Amino acid sequence: MSDLSNYIEKQMENPEFASEYLNSENEYLIAKTLIRARIKSNLTQKELAEKSGIKQSNISRIENSSCSPTVATLSALAKGLGKKLVISFE
Repeated sequence: MSDLSNYIEKQMENPEFASEYLNSENEYLIAKTLIRARIKSNLTQKELAEKSGIKQSNISRIENSSCSPTVATLSALAKGLGKKLVISFE
């Protein structure tokens, strides 16, 4: 295991850290998924904004993991990408 993995594992014993880490992990996964879908669709953030009705600045914040989008926002982005939003609990 890497030093970073060991550090995170140790910090996860702290409930406050674990909560923040898990919250940021979800935001990172949303950002990564949106970026991949947008690039695969050959769209810029501006083009996706025009297709989805979501401001380009909001798309940028989502892609930078600096905000947590609502389900309505994710749904609009999915529609702009020609995709269906699917949410699952695993």
